[in-house]
Amino acid sequence: MAVADLGLPVDVPSTALFTDQYELTMLQAALKAGTAERRSVFEVFTRRLPDGRRYGVLAGVGRVLDAVENFRFDNDVLGFLHERKIIDGKTLDWLAGYRFSGDIWGYPEGEMYFPGSPLMRVEGTFAECVLLETVILSILNHDSAIAAAASRMNSAAGGRPLIEMGARRTHELSAVAASRAAYIGGFASTSDLAAGFRYNIPTVGTSAHAFTLLHDSERDAFQAQVDSLGRGTTLLVDTYDVAEAVRTAVEVAGPELGAVRIDSGDLLLVAHRVRQQLDELGARDTKIIVTSDLDEYAIASLAAAPVDAYGVGTQLVTGSGHPTSAMVYKLVARAESDEPRAPLTPVAKKARGGKTSIGGRKWAARRRDAYGVAEAEVVGTGPVPRELADRQLLVELVKGGEIVAREPLDAARDRHAAARADLPLSATQLSRGEPVIPTEYVHTGSGN
Repeated sequence: MAVADLGLPVDVPSTALFTDQYELTMLQAALKAGTAERRSVFEVFTRRLPDGRRYGVLAGVGRVLDAVENFRFDNDVLGFLHERKIIDGKTLDWLAGYRFSGDIWGYPEGEMYFPGSPLMRVEGTFAECVLLETVILSILNHDSAIAAAASRMNSAAGGRPLIEMGARRTHELSAVAASRAAYIGGFASTSDLAAGFRYNIPTVGTSAHAFTLLHDSERDAFQAQVDSLGRGTTLLVDTYDVAEAVRTAVEVAGPELGAVRIDSGDLLLVAHRVRQQLDELGARDTKIIVTSDLDEYAIASLAAAPVDAYGVGTQLVTGSGHPTSAMVYKLVARAESDEPRAPLTPVAKKARGGKTSIGGRKWAARRRDAYGVAEAEVVGTGPVPRELADRQLLVELVKGGEIVAREPLDAARDRHAAARADLPLSATQLSRGEPVIPTEYVHTGSGN
């Protein structure tokens, strides 16, 4: 049996109430008006990247598929809606049999995106599609924000491993999702056991300052840890005096000591001093792990330091200053009538300022230059130009209500690494800038 089938406490049996009330009141009004069954196309996109960011990372697709599959109105949920008089009896009856039966296309998880990228396209009746807006956005906005921060930190780390350790800095269920998104973005492991259990992410962890303070001396604490976990463990050396702690650690564990962790102070200076001291004591293979409120900029500042791994918490699980991805879910096309084969008409609200939308069912492709480097995100309506046919980004995720694109988490992680490698080198710069490639819109005639 797969871990996902175990009914873990980090799962919710029904995702039907992970929605805003107006989704249900719109459904009620559409049922009364006779327009609820009109064929519709909704798309998820963002109008802009977070200020200064050069690319986005799509994460949460696998969780969206689970949420769509579990979007069911059971008796308890229906009873709540009835008791609160949120919707009428006809709408309750309709919801009792709800199963999404439409199609979903989208960018595969781990892929890069840019302003206007049609990240997910949900097609079906208005009634069945409109209900999914909030749950899809809540997952993708959160997970993509974490994955983007993780990707930037991974670039800054320059190949050194990153440990996700932010569970205590966010909601307990968000922590599991954040760990999953961080793994896609390039983190190597997590301290959160629920994430390890749910998604098979490697887990790590040894001791905190409390363990040292528990014992009568630092030596006693180190000895107890080594006796229990072996000489390859990681000893925390900044509870009292770092230099004395490093000396004691090597005396207790010997040169086979796995690693020391530094969690405070001037990390650049302390890391150099600790490396020199370890080498002088013969512990040349002992690694140095640093923690302490790191973000991508702090990690980059330690590039020249003798640091072997980084542990990141608060800044990661809050998106390093950008906790959401500003994604929206908009109706972009609807049938001209209630007939099943009626042609689709592009629709979009007219708005001033930054809330403009482009109507029509869209495709997307990434054009590359002669060297194979991405040079533009091409978004269009109508037939796909022949030269972009093999560069299309959207893949089929759900067909006729059935999930068709589940994949291992490592597939999304590998895809992200490959997609980032295809971008111009400036994509990994941490300095503020515009999206690393532009978005180009084309219309090639009727295709809806």
